[in-house]
Amino acid sequence: QVQLVESGGGLVQPGGSLRLSCAASGRIISINGMGWYRQTPGKQRELVAYINSGGSTNYAEYVKGRVTISRPSSKNTVYLQMNNLKPEDTAVYYCNADMTTAQPGGIEREDYWGQGTQVTVSS
Repeated sequence: QVQLVESGGGLVQPGGSLRLSCAASGRIISINGMGWYRQTPGKQRELVAYINSGGSTNYAEYVKGRVTISRPSSKNTVYLQMNNLKPEDTAVYYCNADMTTAQPGGIEREDYWGQGTQVTVSS
């Protein structure tokens, strides 16, 4: 069974830092891209950062300069280093992966989501 497991969320003071991790496991053939999204109550899930299989990254304007996404080569793990956190960064953060996997019915390419990890920025 393919799954994404996130870790690293928590409570941090404004100006602080957190590092989120997301590990993919299962019958993975290839990972086409991995990213982080966030969601607050009553709002749609929004992109924070994304990294494709070639290492190219894409960041939301509201986190540029404060956030770094990385994925060590040959590893099914993606990290999100967040610095200078602000109260408005408070949200549930979700890991996303575009993966090609081996399924009982054959090879499939699909988007997968983690269960989410809470990030709270408050003094």
